[in-house]
Amino acid sequence: MPFLITDHWYDFRDLANVSNQVLSWLGDFLPHGLVYIIAPIIGFVFAFLLFTLPTQLYLGVLGERRLIGRVQSRLGPNRTGKFGVLQPIADALKLLTKEAFTPKKADRAIMYVAPILFVAPAVMLFAVIPFSRGMIIADVGASLLYFIAVSSLPVLATFMSGWSHNNKYSLFGAIRIVAMTVSFEVPLVLALLGMALMMGTINLQDMVEFQRHFHIWMVVVEPLAFGIYFICVSAELNRTPTDIAEAESEIVAGYLTEYSGMKWGLFYGMDIAYAIAASCFAATVFFGGWSLFGLDHWVPPWIIFIGKVYAFYSLFIWTRATLPRLRSDQLMEFAWKYLLPLALVNIFAVATERMIWSRLDFGRGWIYVFAVINIALFVAAIPVWARLIGYRPEHTPTKPRMVREAGGYVPLPGASATGERR
Repeated sequence: MPFLITDHWYDFRDLANVSNQVLSWLGDFLPHGLVYIIAPIIGFVFAFLLFTLPTQLYLGVLGERRLIGRVQSRLGPNRTGKFGVLQPIADALKLLTKEAFTPKKADRAIMYVAPILFVAPAVMLFAVIPFSRGMIIADVGASLLYFIAVSSLPVLATFMSGWSHNNKYSLFGAIRIVAMTVSFEVPLVLALLGMALMMGTINLQDMVEFQRHFHIWMVVVEPLAFGIYFICVSAELNRTPTDIAEAESEIVAGYLTEYSGMKWGLFYGMDIAYAIAASCFAATVFFGGWSLFGLDHWVPPWIIFIGKVYAFYSLFIWTRATLPRLRSDQLMEFAWKYLLPLALVNIFAVATERMIWSRLDFGRGWIYVFAVINIALFVAAIPVWARLIGYRPEHTPTKPRMVREAGGYVPLPGASATGERR
């Protein structure tokens, strides 16, 4: 009998029991084959409507704004409803009722289609995310490749939106996000290739089982790959400090400059959905998915998984609240000169370890030895490569310090305040 699948359909430790029983009941009186259409709809209702949308509203909108407010010594939204809990609903109603303007010289068809094309991949990504064993919409054999391919589609919609406005600022923002996506996609794929090489699979459920079998998380085995993943995903999601395409604190909003109303709301909401999908992917690949060292026998695995997703998403909030925005040239240089070489070093190390491990018949203890080696590599490679490409921390300005006197220009005796002699 599969793990956590019991004879009681009301055992909510695994919601697959409930859905299987519902589908069994429907199969008794519905036409043959219709159940196979209803099954993914049930998965969509749970994965997107019951999980993603509430998470968007209360973690990605209210929670993020409240936490950033606390970090910046302010309160954040606290007027609409008790503790501001109705603020996301108020924002959604405002966007739904606000008029959506279209510039006269814009390409109206593409401007209307772009938000729809931006939404579709966000829904498709959750099809291969395993919330628990059996709780998955589509168990694709190459689900890792599926996720990478689908997550690359939104950049087409963003370029279409920027080009369709007939606005040079929108076009510049669209070009920036395309260049940024191309730059950071290369080290991202190389980092995930190292993960697939070490675990010997490109199926997300099998990756969870690998970590569960060895009682270890891959973030410990390959910390360098995790660091590369987090930075690259932040850049591709246009999250601060890498939001050069649509800088939220600037007047011109990049490829969204001419959007208003719910058209803009679709882009904003799906940006959060993509961040949630990236958090789900990280929780699956790097943090053991729905398993937690035996605790998943007692706690519903899908609750463990959601907790890990929220914990990873908090890293996005943390970086947004604390780090300044990078310039476009700094971001591109960082991708090609820093992340790409580190990704190549990581994949070379992982390939060597995998070859040694296979010759030793995959002994259980060797995974922990490789974890120690890779942690040492992570600690050493970052500063060493930074110095090789010219970074000198001793030459950088020191951080601000509290002093009694600021100093500054002191006028010569007999000179005026402007420095001119009388």
